[in-house]
Amino acid sequence: MKIVVDLSRCQGYAQCAFLAPDAFRMHGEEALMYNPNPDDAQREQVLRAAAACPLQAILVDQLEGRDAAVGASRS
Repeated sequence: MKIVVDLSRCQGYAQCAFLAPDAFRMHGEEALMYNPNPDDAQREQVLRAAAACPLQAILVDQLEGRDAAVGASRS
């Protein structure tokens, strides 16, 4: 799983940090810091955090699903 946050859209509402504290955290009052490659055990938390972002600034790329689809199309 890979996370990308559009920091130009992020307004620091911190919903992600509340819902997935192992992947997202606030640095100061406005700066978001995040782990771009969180452990798959955090998948549900990260997906909920992305869905809760009021500005939809978080993109979650589920690499396993994409790789499986690419592998299936090559067969």
